[in-house]
Amino acid sequence: MPKDKVLFNLKNVHYAKQTASDDGAVTFATPVAVPGAVSLSLDAEGDVSKFYADGVVYYVCQSNNGYSGDLEVAMFPESMLTDIWGMTKSKNGLIVENANAAASNFALLFEVDGDITGRKYVLYNCSGTRPGITGNTKNDSTEPDTQSSSLTVSPLKDGTIKAHTADDATEAVCKAWYTKVTMPTDTAE
Repeated sequence: MPKDKVLFNLKNVHYAKQTASDDGAVTFATPVAVPGAVSLSLDAEGDVSKFYADGVVYYVCQSNNGYSGDLEVAMFPESMLTDIWGMTKSKNGLIVENANAAASNFALLFEVDGDITGRKYVLYNCSGTRPGITGNTKNDSTEPDTQSSSLTVSPLKDGTIKAHTADDATEAVCKAWYTKVTMPTDTAE
């Protein structure tokens, strides 16, 4: 089976609201589309610690604290503003932000095209800053403004951070990617 040599073109971004039970078990709502993906840039978080003994580096320990970075989209949908950032919709049609509202963690699902098949990703434990407000005047050409959220992707209680489809992922897994958040412990159907 041929394998991708390069990846390009972020698309099909979705979020799935996370719920944690009292015992720490995590579940996810059905993924919701976030149309207008522009860019996603995440840097690995963690440190390398070296222990010296006998005049050499005797032991090296690396920590994996997940990722941090930015998601940029054309405009975040109202559903994400209410589901994730705790904004409310009033009876007269206003989206209302309240400083006392609690934000929710979520899974972020997306895919990146490749020269052959591409790759689907899920980041399991995301938190994100609410998007700012940007507006620019129109001049000779019209260029849309975008919205961004700074993301932090942390490990789940069991250490799981992310997953992506392998080169030999089954068609069933790929077709069902945006119907539910696939966990590493899910069995093939």
